Amino acid sequence: GILQHPDGTVLKQLQPPPRGPREQEFYNKVYDSDCCDSILLELREYLPKYFGVWSPPTAPNDTYLKLEDVTRKFNKPCIMDVKIGQKSYDPYASAEKIQQQVSKYPLMEEIGFLVLGMRVYHVSSDSYETQNQHYGRSLTKETVKDGISKFFHSGYCLRKDVVAASIQKVEKILEWFEGQTQLNFYASSLLFVYEGSCQATTVRLSDVTLAEKRRVPRGLLSGGDVLEYNNNIHVINSTENGKIEASVGKGLSKFYALHKKACSKRHHSQLSLKVENSEQDNVWKTSTCISQEHLNGNVLPQLEKVFYHMPAETKESANVEVRMIDFAHVFPSNTKDEGYIYGLKNLITVLQNILDN
Repeated sequence: GILQHPDGTVLKQLQPPPRGPREQEFYNKVYDSDCCDSILLELREYLPKYFGVWSPPTAPNDTYLKLEDVTRKFNKPCIMDVKIGQKSYDPYASAEKIQQQVSKYPLMEEIGFLVLGMRVYHVSSDSYETQNQHYGRSLTKETVKDGISKFFHSGYCLRKDVVAASIQKVEKILEWFEGQTQLNFYASSLLFVYEGSCQATTVRLSDVTLAEKRRVPRGLLSGGDVLEYNNNIHVINSTENGKIEASVGKGLSKFYALHKKACSKRHHSQLSLKVENSEQDNVWKTSTCISQEHLNGNVLPQLEKVFYHMPAETKESANVEVRMIDFAHVFPSNTKDEGYIYGLKNLITVLQNILDN
């Protein structure tokens, strides 16, 4: 797995040669302080920031890439890893490796991408749903749209704002690929991250207010590993004027990868929010349904009105990140990366179909 450094960056252990040194060389080239190549300088916008390599004092021979934690700014990060390209093996792969990769997902060449995993926060249950790579490999041409739309569903509604913002970001990456002929990418992925919770939300019913605040709680995984997690709500106290404060946990995940078990927990109160976007005036309307919810011992059958405060910008500014990751198979080229471009275009088509339907 990928580890968390105390300074908030993540540590990806260098893979054995030639993959590890190749990925390190790629990052060094793109983030060279003397770099003046406009193609590479623009590419930085689509990658996690790179802070060189790091080795633990107790194991100086172990080398880690020190990278930006793209999930760090999110309260309830929803994460999806999508491998892009028609081939998940590089030009130097052995016949055995090629056969192994093709057999894993025969549709890769036809549709140009593969969902490696996702972790989605559901507002309705205050819990995460996690899908691994077997889920992605089970998707067919007929089911891939519905399979990916699951990532954008809050438990109540489809987050069309996030789909729209994701399309824009993938289109920017596609523009970069259309304009460069010096690098080809194999077995590389796009990492999608968006905010699953209702940030800075105040919910009023009579004189009761739920105010979201930020903490960093710690949880314990079943295997005994300590994990700082992002899905924890505690009711702290009841103040003198009848207000109740709920602290919504924000943690720096120990693991950046998708393939760990989600740590979820039921709580004293759960808010069920359904958010719908009005495309005509970009006004966010929210309806809510709470049945048998207990706040400080009181049963609230329903909330009459919820004010969901969003940024003043349009839906394109939804809190979304799309970054390219995994560069162990990047090679110099003198032609466009047609396989990656093909995958990006097909992925955009699927996302657009999700948005339109």
